[in-house]
Amino acid sequence: MKTAVALLLMTLSAPAFAAGDDIALNELGFLDAIQSMDKARIAELVGDPYRAIEVKNADGEIIGLIWHFQYLNTTEEGEYYKVTELDIVGDRVVTVVFSNTDITDSDAIASNSMECPITC
Repeated sequence: MKTAVALLLMTLSAPAFAAGDDIALNELGFLDAIQSMDKARIAELVGDPYRAIEVKNADGEIIGLIWHFQYLNTTEEGEYYKVTELDIVGDRVVTVVFSNTDITDSDAIASNSMECPITC
């Protein structure tokens, strides 16, 4: 009986993790997991973003990144978000956005670069 219960729990929890690694795909688990990870570890676990935008200061120095992933994370009910956005400063994620809208017509997205609108 214990084996059957263990197998059932493993089967139910498997979809919540990326490729068997240790990062949850549900929104709350994902937020908990990435807090302590650098961008290299995140990329290692979930792959490269489908879109990466460099945020530059007035001198052209890269001061941040915006990474977009498609259908990476789920709601707590198991429905996939169309886009997960990770805003990265230095080597750490500072903002996570789960969205069902994909913004594709922005000049920043077309050029994969944008200038910081304030003095950074």
